[in-house]
Amino acid sequence: MGLDEVKKGNKVKVLRLNAKGKLLYKLLDMGFVKGAFIEIIREAPLYDPMELKIHNYNLTLRKSEAKLIEIEII
Repeated sequence: MGLDEVKKGNKVKVLRLNAKGKLLYKLLDMGFVKGAFIEIIREAPLYDPMELKIHNYNLTLRKSEAKLIEIEII
């Protein structure tokens, strides 16, 4: 399941990143590492982008990038 499919209020755990190149390093730098816990805070009115809480800080991520993050719901 991709992170883009999760709705507001859910908590998930990162299993794997399906990105390559610069985007992979960008996601790793933002804290999307295997085993990291993520909480979906809110989504924009048209569902893109989404605000997440990871490693005790909030960030915003596009759905196209979130699709590359494989997760499991806790």
